Amino acid sequence: MYSFDYQRASDAQGAVNTLAADTEAKYLAGGQSLLAAMKLRLAQPSTLVDVTRIPELKTIQVDGKVVKIGAAVCHADVAANAQIAATLPGLAQLAAHIGDRQVRALGTLGGSLANDDPAADYPAAVLGLNATVVTDRRRIAADDFFLGMYETALEPDELIVAVEFPVPQRSAYEKFRNPASHFALTGVFVAQLADGAVRVAVTGAASSVFRATALEDALKASFTPAAARAVAIAPDDLNTDLHASADYRAHLIPVLTARAVTRALG
Repeated sequence: MYSFDYQRASDAQGAVNTLAADTEAKYLAGGQSLLAAMKLRLAQPSTLVDVTRIPELKTIQVDGKVVKIGAAVCHADVAANAQIAATLPGLAQLAAHIGDRQVRALGTLGGSLANDDPAADYPAAVLGLNATVVTDRRRIAADDFFLGMYETALEPDELIVAVEFPVPQRSAYEKFRNPASHFALTGVFVAQLADGAVRVAVTGAASSVFRATALEDALKASFTPAAARAVAIAPDDLNTDLHASADYRAHLIPVLTARAVTRALG
């Protein structure tokens, strides 16, 4: 590690002002990815601006149509929230299986999305539910937010304030996880939205989270596990690494989608 300044922000605008004035500064949320990168000298910020104590970033609001979660809410609090579990159980279930207990206690929704790890879980929920990322200056649709590996639509000093998840008719998440890190070797979030549209978001299988349109079309016609299993996914743009081949990930996607549909149907 090396020397850097640390500031604890008390409000969103103050945090944004610090990053606007110092291009080498970084926001600190849970720090589960950033601190590890700093130890490896892959990131060397001049200042860490801690946003975890900003009140507006710590709230959870649930009504019949939208679940709004502050960016600094940790995974464990999403998993344990009774209103989320009752209104959007697919999201609570996803949060309950992120990393291990320590990661869930510190990692945050906003930090996960801003980092946009290719194998992270939350991006699948955001894309699958057609959520809206709310920042200090604008609202970003899920389809416009994720641009590539560790790349999002955020400006360097832009701060995620909250995420608004539309409440679907049903949803669920299934992943085949790395036994050590618990990241998704492949993860699939399935949602049948209030208007009947179906979205299927896949994480862990490519350079960034993506929608599986062939599965969406099949499930729109028949929202059944059998319809999901009947879809063949091409491995061409999928990852091959020491954990799994592209062919294996292509096989997993419809299998996990079928499991998610089964869970969603109860």
